[in-house]
Amino acid sequence: MSNLLKVEAGPDKGAIWHFGDPVKEQRALAEGKAWADLSHLEIVAIKGVDRLRWLHDLTTQHLEAFSGGWSSGLILDHLGHIEHQFLIFDALDSSETSWLIVDVDRAAPLIDYLKKMQFSLRVEVRDASTEKSLLRVPGLTDDLGGPFQLVNHGEIPNFEGAMQVGIWALEAERVAAQRPRIGLETDHKSIPNELNLLNKSVHLNKGCYRGQETVAKVHNLGQPPRKLVLLHLDGSEVDLPATGADIERDGIKVGFIGTVARHHELGNIALGIVKRNVEPDTALTVGGIAARID
Repeated sequence: MSNLLKVEAGPDKGAIWHFGDPVKEQRALAEGKAWADLSHLEIVAIKGVDRLRWLHDLTTQHLEAFSGGWSSGLILDHLGHIEHQFLIFDALDSSETSWLIVDVDRAAPLIDYLKKMQFSLRVEVRDASTEKSLLRVPGLTDDLGGPFQLVNHGEIPNFEGAMQVGIWALEAERVAAQRPRIGLETDHKSIPNELNLLNKSVHLNKGCYRGQETVAKVHNLGQPPRKLVLLHLDGSEVDLPATGADIERDGIKVGFIGTVARHHELGNIALGIVKRNVEPDTALTVGGIAARID
């Protein structure tokens, strides 16, 4: 295990890229016969009887009558720009704890914000990254990218008959499914409407939260300034464009690239953010590489 290639930077820093055969790993994942150790991700614990009501008020997700299990949510700024993205798990058990899973280096700023918003509510916020770990467990992929399991840190069950896979396979599946990730498919201007997150991480039938006015206004107008697209890249190129590279139409920038992946069936693909007036049949280039919208 020590000679396996690890991710050196970014939201998956410290995770293993693959275990020798990325294509085989992707196929196992697609068949529901794979698992992954996601213990590099950070975890924020929120304990207390008021936790779900509090998170309901602060986030884009409807949690006031949460039935337990897994969900996802965002925290926006006052203009509706995305500041935090997370998975949410709450078993509704005697622990009275909600667990928020975030990317590497994102727990501290989230905790800082949450502590500023505690006021007199019966909640306690802490970094639980050394207490719990996230696993992607065997099963067909759901809308969140799971199924997931939260375990005690360092304790990994025996998934007999399932293949352990790395980040390469998980990210290829995520890109193909067009699930955006903060810091990769977002910038300082990103709003949920651009990223196909409405009725997913963003619940449209709930009370006021910070940034809701922007989300509702853009939703009612039906015209977000940009849109998330899946791009197919020229497969004859050996080198792939880097995250953040410009997407161009006739030499003019119309967007930027997020995550780039080599998919076992679709070939070289990427998530991109482009202006809303870019038509699906538009000829695009990314770093000189031809690209087309799926």
